[in-house]
Amino acid sequence: MQADFKKYQAQTSPHPLAMEISHANGSYIYDTNNKAYLDFVAGVSACPLGHNHPKVVKAIKKQLDSYMHVMVYGEYIQKPAVELTKLLSEHLPENLEKTYLTNSGTEAIEGALKLAKRATGRSEIIAANKAYHGNTMGAMSVMGFEERKQAFRPLLPDVKFIDFNNEAHLNKITTKTAGVILESIQGGAGFIEPTPNYLEKVKARCAQVGALLILDEIQPGIGRTGRLFGFENYNCVPDILVTGKGLGGGLPIGAFTASGKLMDLLQDNPKLGHITTFGGHPVIAASALATLKEITESNLIEETLEKEKLFRELLAHPLIKEVRGKGLMLAFLTPSAEITNALILKCEKLGLILFWLLFEPKAVRITPPLTISKDEIKEGCQIILGVLDEIQQTTTSK
Repeated sequence: MQADFKKYQAQTSPHPLAMEISHANGSYIYDTNNKAYLDFVAGVSACPLGHNHPKVVKAIKKQLDSYMHVMVYGEYIQKPAVELTKLLSEHLPENLEKTYLTNSGTEAIEGALKLAKRATGRSEIIAANKAYHGNTMGAMSVMGFEERKQAFRPLLPDVKFIDFNNEAHLNKITTKTAGVILESIQGGAGFIEPTPNYLEKVKARCAQVGALLILDEIQPGIGRTGRLFGFENYNCVPDILVTGKGLGGGLPIGAFTASGKLMDLLQDNPKLGHITTFGGHPVIAASALATLKEITESNLIEETLEKEKLFRELLAHPLIKEVRGKGLMLAFLTPSAEITNALILKCEKLGLILFWLLFEPKAVRITPPLTISKDEIKEGCQIILGVLDEIQQTTTSK
């Protein structure tokens, strides 16, 4: 299987972890030797209810027995998609009422960028340095990391960049700007939160010049920060909201949401302004609906802040220089990329799954399922601290 994996399945890096998966349940993933791995990553924030959650599995199986794909997006009335978009609206501010369901977060970013251009008649998009919004051509165009883009140029024209949290850069948002796209918490850059009132000031500047504010909640959304959506922590409501990852409950999904007035612009002039075959797929929508119901009807969101406190208390070590993020969207920084790499790889051998961030090589991702127990948190942190002790002793002896 390892040989076939490398020969037939396209890889995303020269050195994939290549763990051969047997099954997964709750906070654990099992390899084909039946070794259990405590999951502190949750599929990169995509499995908020852990693995094989019974309510999600039940919803998927029930929908499978009824029908799967029947028609391209937006033509037929399919109950799972309608109920999902309605439930999203019920938990969002009034101006975020209509949702377009897509197959992935990056596709939702593409739709949001198109909507900003269609609504304003302008072409300029402003994004943040060290931002990550996906890897398709439009999403890559607003990625603020040239090293990842240079091999694929030319990309979209009229994209400009500002520094996240730099208020002096807000004057770059002008009457030429169609939209400003930001992550409510910068993910790939190292889980960087907005400074107080920053997002409010960006929104005010957008309103002043007639631009739209797009907030990317693909990672912070769906309960991960102690609120259903990250922007709720920062007193700023976007014009267009983009979600993905955790919304699907482990199945592939993306969504962008705006007012009915804005979203209806994609219906005409031209017709089919945004179109997808599999967006809103009934099985995936059923999974997302069950996930969203469980998160909003349980205490999981409130518990994320308690679990954050526990992580911060436990992750105290000379080689942990800083813990960033909010709720269960956390990352800690070690003194070097070499220490981070050694920690992640050694922890995997000991049965704990950690992962990297895209643009901050010293960071270690901590984004477990929201359902993780406090005992599991203690178990994983004990492994981390033990490995850091080993690394520290090795470094000192040298």
